[in-house]
Amino acid sequence: MKFIDPHIHMSSRTTDDYEAMAAAGVKAVIEPAFWMGQPRTNIGSFTDYFASLVGWERFRASQFGIQHFCTIGLNSKEANNKALADEVIEILPLFLAKEGVVAIGEIGFDDMSELEEHYLRLQIELAKDFSLPIMIHTPHRNKKHGTLRTMDIIEEHGVAPSEVVMDHNNEETVQSVLDRGYWTAFTIYPKTKMGNERMVEVVRKYGSERIIVDSSADWGVSDPMAVPKTANLMKLRDIPEKDIHLTCYQNAVDAYRLESLFKDQSIDQSQLYEDNSVLRGQTPKVEAL
Repeated sequence: MKFIDPHIHMSSRTTDDYEAMAAAGVKAVIEPAFWMGQPRTNIGSFTDYFASLVGWERFRASQFGIQHFCTIGLNSKEANNKALADEVIEILPLFLAKEGVVAIGEIGFDDMSELEEHYLRLQIELAKDFSLPIMIHTPHRNKKHGTLRTMDIIEEHGVAPSEVVMDHNNEETVQSVLDRGYWTAFTIYPKTKMGNERMVEVVRKYGSERIIVDSSADWGVSDPMAVPKTANLMKLRDIPEKDIHLTCYQNAVDAYRLESLFKDQSIDQSQLYEDNSVLRGQTPKVEAL
């Protein structure tokens, strides 16, 4: 089977993770712009970070046969510093048209503040301007209210639900999100959010239409192998292979319009990026198509 992890923060992960994911059948990843764990203090930090997502990280993934896409946006957790957030909004258009950028995101709510709503609305309009899908971060606190409010705002801006992936869902939100026609994504964490046993039961109950599995693996306790592990558990629990394929691969491909962007990935670890290699003196692997 082949997989995609459509929400994973690979900048926070090691090359060992890329090797393990490739061996497990992960063919592509989508890396959303993300909070670094502490507040950024100037616009240059955002500029360099966005540049790394469309540059170095794409190269690093390719060295292990994985195609790297990303989403660009002002994360909700960083929307409450108005002066800096205004500067970020100014530079977003410089990156939204870059190769490999497949959506604006992850955007949405964290504390449900007025500033978060203000920048959510601005970025929804940017997504319309650039004809990009939207990846939504639903809040970890007061999740159902935040999820419903986010969908209301999206619809006020005239964006079709089919253009939006609502992420970090759980059993409390899944029915509402599906009923309104959105792509409905679930983060599989080892100890919090959705575990893979719970994910199996969601698919058993709701089927596979518009449901997406991802890991959201980052610098915290998380698992970059969550998608293939969940797929394997679905298989053990007699979930039909069609449903596994849709939830762990095809739905994400369709939601983010990836089919036309896929390229055959040869591996040539003799290549350099800005004079850098991922190998640290090891013998390069070269595998032709």
